[in-house]
Amino acid sequence: MKQTPLTRRLGEQLREKLGYILLFEIADPRLDLVTLTGVEVAQDRSFARVYVSCDGDRYEEVLEALSAAKGRIRSLLARALDWRVTPELAFQIDRSTDEAEAISRALENVPATLSVEKDEFGYPLADSEGEDTDSDEEDVDEQ
Repeated sequence: MKQTPLTRRLGEQLREKLGYILLFEIADPRLDLVTLTGVEVAQDRSFARVYVSCDGDRYEEVLEALSAAKGRIRSLLARALDWRVTPELAFQIDRSTDEAEAISRALENVPATLSVEKDEFGYPLADSEGEDTDSDEEDVDEQ
């Protein structure tokens, strides 16, 4: 959806109202520890895409609970908003935290070749002793 400054403001307002509704009005234990990470609102306010974040093993459970409570959430949202139209809600899992975690894990595993001194072109510098490169290949084969 194309986002303008107005739709971003409306999305933030909708996110605050939805957060309050999920926290205080909906009593489903499957929705514990669910975070609303963002909301995109259509320019005519008839549709809103809501991004939620939770534990990786609870994605299906949370989406199921949100779809079951969608009508109740929309009804409560109609009372809380002063909009002419109450938007149709589409809940989606925000997987950006999973991607960030995977990147973080990948950065923790630093290859040993990064500690080798390199020239300006990125090639390893030859040892001053002039060691044979065949012995290096044997070391790789042993690992």
